[in-house]
Amino acid sequence: MIFDTIVAKTTANGVSAINLIRVSGTESIEIVNKIFKGKDLTKQKSHTIHYGYIFKEEEQIDEVLVYIYRAPKTFTKEDIIEIACHGGNLIANEIIKLIIANGARLAENGEFTKRAYLNGRLDLTEAESIMDMVNAKNYNQLKIANSQLRGDVLKLVENLQNDVLDIIANIEVNIDYPEYDDVEEMTNDIIIPNIKILIEKIETILRESQTGQIIRDGIKTVIVGKPNVGKSSLLNSLLKEDKAIVTEISGTTRDLIEAELNLDGVILKLIDTAGIRSTEDIVEKIGINKSKKAIEEADLILLVLDQSESLTDTDKELLSITSQKPRIIIGNKIDLGSKISLENEHIINISVKNNIGLDKLSDEVKRLFIDEKLLNDDFTILSNTRHIGKLEETKKALSQALDSAYDLIPIDMVEIDLRNAWTYLGEITGENSSDDLISTLFSKFCLGK
Repeated sequence: MIFDTIVAKTTANGVSAINLIRVSGTESIEIVNKIFKGKDLTKQKSHTIHYGYIFKEEEQIDEVLVYIYRAPKTFTKEDIIEIACHGGNLIANEIIKLIIANGARLAENGEFTKRAYLNGRLDLTEAESIMDMVNAKNYNQLKIANSQLRGDVLKLVENLQNDVLDIIANIEVNIDYPEYDDVEEMTNDIIIPNIKILIEKIETILRESQTGQIIRDGIKTVIVGKPNVGKSSLLNSLLKEDKAIVTEISGTTRDLIEAELNLDGVILKLIDTAGIRSTEDIVEKIGINKSKKAIEEADLILLVLDQSESLTDTDKELLSITSQKPRIIIGNKIDLGSKISLENEHIINISVKNNIGLDKLSDEVKRLFIDEKLLNDDFTILSNTRHIGKLEETKKALSQALDSAYDLIPIDMVEIDLRNAWTYLGEITGENSSDDLISTLFSKFCLGK
């Protein structure tokens, strides 16, 4: 495919030592050569670096290094020029203006990666993994993104597609060249067993993807408890900063306070809530209602109790409200006594004030959400919500095919569901994807990627 030439700054805005400007397209070398004083770039070999100056007519703009990459051995499979200039927004913007004035245009968000995909350099899963790498906040997120970038998800999906095609091929062969005297025998011997095996494979992948999705997207975690139980102190202690105001006055926290915590490789999206109690204060009531809504939407509840006091009616209400949610019960103020024990419930006893027991929290979070064997054994784990959704659709189509086979529906009707399953798998890798989907996905990338 032939596209016009695009340009964008690939480094972040702000003061820095250097900036990097990327130009990609069939005219990239010729365009940059017009504003570069040094060697003739059009005569230089691929993957070489050249020292010189960028000029606007007779005025020197900056001293630069120019990197030349000739197609097809480049990220976009097009000719690429990268200009390393001095940092700061002004210099880079002036150079970009010159490049645009000489025939290029400003790239759209994610357009370099989009071209890499459209030119066959990457499949869609590999392209998406690039932004996952950029956004990674811990080693586990980076590990999963790297696995996707090197094509592990592509191989997984292709293997599933081949399994579907094998079943379709058996149907086609036996329709054109019957090996069985009746369709029922072929269905029972070939189609039903193979579809069942494939559904089991997908169910295993979907179970394992729960770990991947948690690693990639984090856990929406709500800290709840009665007023003055130590919720805000717990938040501050986990973050190692004074994020929330802490006083001995009940009802100090009146609105939701949000923060992110990297807890030993798992991102907790923490929300500190207003203490739940009966109150006539209008503002506090609003905060309490927000707290109750946050509980409903949470992936994990950290329910904080006061170990120095017996259970109150409010504590019992919170235990009831959160009973159907994944939760960790935390007994704070253990340094002042231990007055609470709950039947069939595990309590992590801590003292936020004295920094006792907080290390147990990460172990409990992992026990509830993370299959560490998958992370340690280099399994291919799906983590992208779009991929998981398409795999769910694939499973549904296969289940419909299986039901039809059991009901001895005409075999060509069973094949329709199987072909739908193959198509859904192709949408994961971009083999079968609409232009709207592609445009939407790459619009979420940053400029210059």
